[in-house]
Amino acid sequence: MTDISNPKLLYAKAGLFVLCGVMAAGVILLDSPSLRTATLLALSIWCFARAYYFAFYVIEHYVDGDYRYAGLGDFFVWSWRRFRKGDPTTQSIVDADSESVD
Repeated sequence: MTDISNPKLLYAKAGLFVLCGVMAAGVILLDSPSLRTATLLALSIWCFARAYYFAFYVIEHYVDGDYRYAGLGDFFVWSWRRFRKGDPTTQSIVDADSESVD
């Protein structure tokens, strides 16, 4: 199977993602209609969007400009390999965490 390259199909795919997300959020809010549920739902959507942005844009533009990701699974494999190799950028995160525990 090849990647979608037709702009109309890409817009249709994006529209279906938005429609699916709106419907899922609507069902959640219909099931539990409260300000707390709406706030937590909005916060979770925002946090996942920022994590996705980090996984693709920030890593590609500021950490490793040579690597292109095929998806989240590819990103996690790349991250794990860098961590296991002892990459200085990932090692400093581990060192900072261990210092704060002491």
